[in-house]
Amino acid sequence: MTSTLDMQDLRYLNLFAQITRVNTRYFFEYNNMLVFCVPRKLVKQALGENAENLKKMSGIVGKRIRVVAQPDGIEDAKEFIERIVSPLTFNDLEITTNEIIMNAGRMNKALLIGREKRRLIEMQKIVKSFFKRDFRIV
Repeated sequence: MTSTLDMQDLRYLNLFAQITRVNTRYFFEYNNMLVFCVPRKLVKQALGENAENLKKMSGIVGKRIRVVAQPDGIEDAKEFIERIVSPLTFNDLEITTNEIIMNAGRMNKALLIGREKRRLIEMQKIVKSFFKRDFRIV
């Protein structure tokens, strides 16, 4: 992920590393929630027993926290995006050479786009940084 980190982002990453004992450099915000990407084999350790690490960090930060498995390539795009937007669902995800197209139902489409296209813009940045492709919802 090639984005600039500010001091607040570094604080979140350091707090995450202190609480979970898992170092990661992949972190972003989506829908007023902090999402940390860790290697697939370390997800269980990052969550902690009964998700205690997430509860502890959420109490300190005051935001919802989510831990997702870091995608290995474009073949993991559907699972990665599903985990980010859950509990919302979408019908299908089409991956072309230069873009990822999400097909969602009418109601979910509105929720995935968000007010003033806020969630759509956040997801476009995430997809661009992880998969180097454009993103749109139809």
